Amino acid sequence: MTAELHTLTGAYAVDAVPEEEAAAFKRHLRGCPACGQEVRELREAAARLGAALATPPPPRLREATLTEVAHTRQWPPLVAVARRDGPVKTRIALWGAAAAAVGALVFGLVTTTTDPGTDPAQRQLASVNAVLTAPDASTAKSAERGNTTVVTSHGKGKIVVLAGDLPPLAPGKAYQVWLIGKSGVHSAGLLAPDGPHRTRPVLADLPGGIDRVGITAEPAGGSPAPTVPAVVMVDLV
Repeated sequence: MTAELHTLTGAYAVDAVPEEEAAAFKRHLRGCPACGQEVRELREAAARLGAALATPPPPRLREATLTEVAHTRQWPPLVAVARRDGPVKTRIALWGAAAAAVGALVFGLVTTTTDPGTDPAQRQLASVNAVLTAPDASTAKSAERGNTTVVTSHGKGKIVVLAGDLPPLAPGKAYQVWLIGKSGVHSAGLLAPDGPHRTRPVLADLPGGIDRVGITAEPAGGSPAPTVPAVVMVDLV
């Protein structure tokens, strides 16, 4: 299999790959446990993002949708596809489709708009989604307990930490995420609960020279620097 197939995990995870290429990638998954694991983690992340923002549809949504469908053309005219675009533009189109698909999961088809607007939670989830579906997104996973996944995008200058199944904390304690590298130790923020054994994604700026991500149990308000050994450590390189 070509190295290019390894870049399809994000698009495949949200069903944004053309049928022929999806079939080739599915065959690739049978012999590539790393890609299989990454697809499962990205699907879980997309589902968690969608659930986090799901809201009941307004009562008149169905009526308004059917009214709009009645006078909206469903398919564009069939035209010949120019072949000069080449693989680069094709890949850009695939990632654009992936971003749109994850966006649909995040905001559901249960809201009347996909515009994050001024809602801080919606803007945060949209920013997380942009990193998860970035063309240069790179995924690393913890080798020990915690089932923590870290996604970085140097193009976006951002990092997303998806932590799950961490040990329960004593009262007055919180998990804090640290970005570690040649430039020092930087706090990426606290992990907020998102149900039993789950936490919300942590989104932070990506400093230069970062090669590890650690999670420690700190006082509830957080610490300026780690005070105890890391519960989880993820190597990025």
